[in-house]
Amino acid sequence: MSRTPEKPAPGTQPGTTRIVAGETGKPKRKRTLEIALAAGLVLLIGAGAAVASTLSRGPETASAAVAGTSPAAELRLGYFGNITHAPALVGVNKGFIAKELGQTKLTTQVFNAGPAAIEALNAGAIDATYIGPNPAINSYVKSGGASVSIIAGAASGGAQLVVKPGINSAADLRGKTLASPQLGGTQDVALRAWLGKQGFKTSTDGGGDVAINPTENAQTLKLFQDGKLDGAWLPEPWASRLVLQAGAKVLVDEKDLWDKGEFVTTVLIVNKKFAAEHPATVQALLKGHVESVDWLNAAPAGEKATVLNAALKAAAGSALPADVIDRSLKNIVFTIDPLAGTYKKLLQDGVDAGTTKQADISGIFDLTALNAVAGKKISAQGLGKD
Repeated sequence: MSRTPEKPAPGTQPGTTRIVAGETGKPKRKRTLEIALAAGLVLLIGAGAAVASTLSRGPETASAAVAGTSPAAELRLGYFGNITHAPALVGVNKGFIAKELGQTKLTTQVFNAGPAAIEALNAGAIDATYIGPNPAINSYVKSGGASVSIIAGAASGGAQLVVKPGINSAADLRGKTLASPQLGGTQDVALRAWLGKQGFKTSTDGGGDVAINPTENAQTLKLFQDGKLDGAWLPEPWASRLVLQAGAKVLVDEKDLWDKGEFVTTVLIVNKKFAAEHPATVQALLKGHVESVDWLNAAPAGEKATVLNAALKAAAGSALPADVIDRSLKNIVFTIDPLAGTYKKLLQDGVDAGTTKQADISGIFDLTALNAVAGKKISAQGLGKD
């Protein structure tokens, strides 16, 4: 794992050149193809057949076919220093992901919120990332379905609107100032959509009946402690930190807004181009991811807290008190199921919040590799491959 700063700027990770195994041998493969064609062979033998056939179609498809036969030289993975990203924290810290990647080098970058991670993914600074569903949806919509695929779930639950003790109802929020991790992020969308249902108007520039100031999570805690914020819609462990360390109380637990209390907080997505070129690497990543989720659901509470704190210290610079980790974990379910049935509502929430446009997201999932790794069928609910 490559250690990154606590507050990395999106797209600032040093560029790397992706090495595709076998590219330097093109002259030899072309010569093989010419000999084979001259001999009038109908079928070529082994890997040479696939490469030669592809070369006859052109260099771009040839490169894709060669890449697809071998792992990537490097996988650049993003995630957040949040308990809702525990599968990433554990997978990196315990070496589950690196082990499955084998000879593929794993490098990581830590983000504060989804839009920054999406920016890095679309700019080519990372290849895959753990992220909330709304930034993934927004990227998919903006690119016309060309940018990303959701390949697995990671966490459900673990997001709350926490406020000052004197705020007792939605009506008390008029004229108040609230925070979210980043404009267009999953908690930002949830907050704006919920406020709209309460009859409040908001705007992406901070205006309206309730002011929303997208703020980095650590700053939100400090601002709330200083009395400069009235509340915030946050993922864990930040909701628990405001409650236990700053005297906030829960006004809305997001699970109460969803059928059966199930809503997706974190998913694993991959750049579509990278996935097409390196399916074996994507499958290896998923093996490590599944192992991480299984470990989280089986490990004793004490061991889980110890591992997560070590991972948080490495990713975000500091560990957490035991009571914060304990409260956070009680609010989250770790699952590889991305809960595809919730995505039409997530899309509509983004439209209502003014952070995305109405669109067809019927191809946003590709769960085929996940289902192969997990050995069971997780449904894309008609929104992609499974």
